[in-house]
Amino acid sequence: MISKFIQNAGWPRIIIALFLLGLFIAAPFVGVRVDTSLANTLVRFGMNGVMVLAMIPMVQAGCGLNFGLPLGIIAGLLGATLSIEWNVEILARLVEFGGKYNLSWLNEAFVTNWREPLGFASAIIIAVPIAAVLGWFYGKLLNRVKGDEMMIATYVGFSSVSFMCIAWLLLPYKHPTMVWGYAGKGLRTTISVEGYWLHVLSDALAIDVNEHLRIPTGMLIFFAVMAILVWIFMRSKTGTAMTAVGSNPEFARASGVNVDKMRTISVMLSTVLGAIGIIVYEQSFGFIQLYMGPFYMALPAVASILLGGASVNKASILNVIVGTFLFQGILTMTPSVINSYLQTDMSEVIRLIVSNGMILYALTRKVRAGR
Repeated sequence: MISKFIQNAGWPRIIIALFLLGLFIAAPFVGVRVDTSLANTLVRFGMNGVMVLAMIPMVQAGCGLNFGLPLGIIAGLLGATLSIEWNVEILARLVEFGGKYNLSWLNEAFVTNWREPLGFASAIIIAVPIAAVLGWFYGKLLNRVKGDEMMIATYVGFSSVSFMCIAWLLLPYKHPTMVWGYAGKGLRTTISVEGYWLHVLSDALAIDVNEHLRIPTGMLIFFAVMAILVWIFMRSKTGTAMTAVGSNPEFARASGVNVDKMRTISVMLSTVLGAIGIIVYEQSFGFIQLYMGPFYMALPAVASILLGGASVNKASILNVIVGTFLFQGILTMTPSVINSYLQTDMSEVIRLIVSNGMILYALTRKVRAGR
């Protein structure tokens, strides 16, 4: 039984899990509160979970790891910034809609009380079609470079971030909290979501175990819902065809499956999940990070799912959950424990070393697996 568990989990993953457990055990002895660290780990898990979940469709369809995740993140950033730009107009239109169709509950008082959830929802509603269109073009490109998907995906991610660095300066945004004050145009590097949808998920149904441990129930439920939807989709007729394409494209084609179509759908779904994931991240983090912000998001997501046991041709919801918790747990615990032990503040340096080390390990391990 134990040997089978070790074989399934793999020694590297077991060692990483034991290392994380050791950090939690050592924490009280160096003055670090375990409950605070656990709370931070749960928050970071909820913030990043959906972006890691975005890896599954492309992996299962044989398109490899989505290093082009920044494309979906850019769609999410567009949805977030447009939601703030149109905030007043969207709320006014909702009240107008309620009056037009005699929906007494959809009045000004309701809109005011639900302003932040509605703002969060509008950001997602705006981002999803943008992500779907970008994902469609992205999928068409990957269909033309079969066998080199991850290399092209990396180029797409880097080039899209570079292109948007110019676009953020030129797009005609006017909202005073977003544009540079001295110029009156061009978006700021970071934009606060306070007053719009700050912690709209993090605080929803949150459970305060004690003054140091708060469970972000709303964010965890949102991740669970997204994971269940992906699980259901992957077991639908389309999802099964998508997995068949990733497993054996020639057999799938002989069975009447449109291989290119399934691959394109997987890329679109991955891009949409990336867009939703960054909006979830922003509501917890408190800021929209533009310009080079998306550049650093893909590698941690890729590393997380690989740490969870996925490969370049096989991934599951369990891989996402385990990998995200391990990655974010170690990223949270290591700087805290080492700083307290050394009595110094090297948190940022340690965090960079640890995160880059885990990314390097994940990308250099054996990543092909049989289905």
